[in-house]
Amino acid sequence: MIERQPRQHDRAYLDYVRTLPCAICGETTTVEAAHLRVGSINHGKRDTGMGEKSSDRWAVPLCGRHHREQHTMNELEFWAKYGINPFELAISIREPDA
Repeated sequence: MIERQPRQHDRAYLDYVRTLPCAICGETTTVEAAHLRVGSINHGKRDTGMGEKSSDRWAVPLCGRHHREQHTMNELEFWAKYGINPFELAISIREPDA
């Protein structure tokens, strides 16, 4: 079991994520920083509880349409539908000069 850690906030990182194209469709005008709630022991990410948001380092770029879709279904099914490993995506995102 992964021990609960306080949420890490990073406004600059979220601003950076919003500059990237949507991970699903490549759209660039309505991109939002979508936080992954589901956990992965293999990637060091614990599940996020109800009313709780993941640390900002687990945010990925999604356009508004796909971000809403993410919230309407099982998160792992959402990512599988598009053939994307969301944990690898989040880990691969790095700010310039980071």
